[in-house]
Amino acid sequence: MKTLYWVARSLARSTFSATGGAIEIVGGEKRIHHGSAIIAANHTSYLDPPIVAASYDTPVAFLARKTLFRKFGAWLYPRLNAFPIDRDHADLQTIKTILRKLRNGERVMMFPEGTRSGDGQLTNAKPGIGMLVAKSGVPVQPVHISGAYESFPKGGKFNPQRIVVRVGDPVVFNPTDLKEKSREAYQRIADQMMAAIAALGQEGRQKE
Repeated sequence: MKTLYWVARSLARSTFSATGGAIEIVGGEKRIHHGSAIIAANHTSYLDPPIVAASYDTPVAFLARKTLFRKFGAWLYPRLNAFPIDRDHADLQTIKTILRKLRNGERVMMFPEGTRSGDGQLTNAKPGIGMLVAKSGVPVQPVHISGAYESFPKGGKFNPQRIVVRVGDPVVFNPTDLKEKSREAYQRIADQMMAAIAALGQEGRQKE
């Protein structure tokens, strides 16, 4: 299973390099390569999961919509370290799977927005990821991806551009929000994650 993951990761890196869309990592020394962590990134393209996977030196698990886990996909996606999620009805089994992976010391990539942005801009976070943060107690590393939307937007064609992955320090949440079991507290946690991702993006624009 791990062999196919690393083959796919290497293929993703070489494909970007060969087509002129090399991946640049800013803040690479901050990456959490070992131990449990949620890697929270903005989501604008199908390319986001392989981009993040190619940016870390240890395996990163990610969620994919359950409709992909059919026929050949049922064999392929688990070997790419992906596991299914029902986006319309987030079920208890998915939540348990995420928490189990985190408790087993894995890094799980999640998109606080829930789905891809249609225009490349950040959208609002969903409270569900805030609940997972509160229940797991693991570090949350914000990541901002730029260039993925321009390379392969939703409904568009593949046109590789320069990709920049900015990695931030783990988010420090309000202890009260982490203890309070309410939708409002989970939303505040999720919003704080998106604010950290947005700050990384703003930092990148200021340096360009």
